Amino acid sequence: MKRLIVAVLVAVLVLVLVTPAVLAKPDMNKPLSATDVQLVKKVTLRGKPGGGGGGKPVTQASTGVLGASCSGNKYAIVVGISNYPGTANDLQYCDDDAQDMYDALTTLYGYSPDNIHLLLDMGASFTAILNAINVTKSQAVAGDEVVFFFSGHGTKGVADDGDMEKTDEAIVAHNGSNLVAIWDGQLKDWFAGFNTTRIVFIFDSCLAGGMTDLQSPGRVINMACSEGGLSYEGASWQNGQFTYYFVKQGMSGSLADRYDHDNNAASPDVTVEEAYDYAKANCRWQTPTISDSFGNDLLL
Repeated sequence: MKRLIVAVLVAVLVLVLVTPAVLAKPDMNKPLSATDVQLVKKVTLRGKPGGGGGGKPVTQASTGVLGASCSGNKYAIVVGISNYPGTANDLQYCDDDAQDMYDALTTLYGYSPDNIHLLLDMGASFTAILNAINVTKSQAVAGDEVVFFFSGHGTKGVADDGDMEKTDEAIVAHNGSNLVAIWDGQLKDWFAGFNTTRIVFIFDSCLAGGMTDLQSPGRVINMACSEGGLSYEGASWQNGQFTYYFVKQGMSGSLADRYDHDNNAASPDVTVEEAYDYAKANCRWQTPTISDSFGNDLLL
């Protein structure tokens, strides 16, 4: 009987000591602990890869039918990191990617510069990105539109980010001195609670296909490659490959404009899905992927 009582007391003590640690939720507003972390660098091509675009999509995400239009304000967080702390992890064109996205939003899609957080290089820290998302979350209401764009490195590992994935993917920011990962489950937490369901994500980074954790009604997630794939940038594009075809040629160059949604052929109206289809048709060595939970096509 005494042995039974002792065993029960030991079990209770273990439960009391262990349960808080098991149930404790990680602080998503701080860099998260992770193991088996592997930086997966975007590949910078030095030569001319060839292929000038113009390819027509075979498998289409676009339907040719416009979904609901934005009835409110438009907000964006646009991030591009070419200059990471030190020199070993620097890239060439991610800041150009972000600038081209910013230009497309302001000149083609009616975004006010006042509603865009443009975060480049050393200004795109973990904290700056988190703050930009939180400010946008506090402003956006039902019917508004939000774009989140990231170009930079990706990474993978086993992170304490609140999900049950065996392998987690992340985008790579920094704290001014060191690289800092923002994990997929962490981004999911940051974008939870937005009052609008009209959110577009664009990731031009390695392992981008793992960002499907962000799936939710009304959201479109455009990813430059598969969950285990690499992304490329190069001098012939002066961009990341995906951004070049999605934004530079597809949107700004109107080459993705396959459907005349407004019966005005002189006024290009490239939807997110059209831009994705064009990028997928033209990207080489990487396979863009999309998660589209928006009804029909989304025009920014």
